[in-house]
Amino acid sequence: MSFDFKRMTKFEHNIGEKEKQYRLYAGAASIAISIFTASIPLLLIGMVLVGTGFSGWCPAYSGMGKNTCGTSENTSTPE
Repeated sequence: MSFDFKRMTKFEHNIGEKEKQYRLYAGAASIAISIFTASIPLLLIGMVLVGTGFSGWCPAYSGMGKNTCGTSENTSTPE
């Protein structure tokens, strides 16, 4: 597997809507848990998850060329 560093500088959306929701919920839960347990690594993980979920762009996905955006849309034409 190759990792393309130049592709990381293109800030294109590469996270689908469902994954955005998962990242936002998991990040918010991680931040809430880290507040009660005083865990700095958990806080950082939560912040990264919320940031990538909010922006729709993941630098690791860009470097690997992965894209989870739904490209197949239902474009049926009414007759």
